[in-house]
Amino acid sequence: PMLYIGENVGTKNGPKVDIALDPLEGTTICAKNLPNSLAVIAMAPEGDLLNAPDSYMDKIAIGPGYPAGLIDLDAPIADNLAAVAKEKGVSINEVTACVLDRPRHARLIEDIRATGAAIRLIGDGDVAGVIHTTDTEETGIDLYVGIGGAPEGVLAAAALRCIGGQMQSRLVITRDEQVERAHRMGIEDIKKKYTLEEMAGPDVLFAATGVTDGNMLQGVRFGRNHISTHTVVMRSSTGTVRYIKAQHHQLEKFHLD
Repeated sequence: PMLYIGENVGTKNGPKVDIALDPLEGTTICAKNLPNSLAVIAMAPEGDLLNAPDSYMDKIAIGPGYPAGLIDLDAPIADNLAAVAKEKGVSINEVTACVLDRPRHARLIEDIRATGAAIRLIGDGDVAGVIHTTDTEETGIDLYVGIGGAPEGVLAAAALRCIGGQMQSRLVITRDEQVERAHRMGIEDIKKKYTLEEMAGPDVLFAATGVTDGNMLQGVRFGRNHISTHTVVMRSSTGTVRYIKAQHHQLEKFHLD
């Protein structure tokens, strides 16, 4: 029913590439018709996307325009928020952090609120959460932090490589079988802190299509004789960002699988 990690696809006649995808990023928010559910894919030359196991990943990310090394996954969240506020030239209570609304983040949420910073809790969709740091004026989000899926972390890193920004991550692996699986995938140091550049190489293609309406993309629209979609396509090597509004016409009755 879905691609598995390591599956080979394609005609095998072209160059070898790595593909990361999430056909429905934000399944719960899609089911509830909440904002920012996406269909997401990233592609890069073979070996240029982190081969992350299907586990959790701790992440911190900010958008472009900041000096290198501003954030640190191992620093207290108060220090990271203070650093962002200082660079923006604002007080810390004018900075907003985005966090997945999960019980595991209870302490993190308390620590953010203790600084006076604003917090945006999201129910799902941390790829969109990371991307939202790149357009603070539109989304109001300055920093993303917390534990989400590792494959989603790679997809988010691919987007940041195209748009610009900073990100650090570390796999959250707690069970022996997860350790063994990570080793089989070539990850020797399960406690390694990854930089953005280590998660996604210099020539990445990224595309996301809105499923439900969101800050960045409109959701799917069903017309009488067509379906309308809204997609963003980016490439890191050129810095190109394209928004595509498409109509998919169907003369007969729609057949949806």
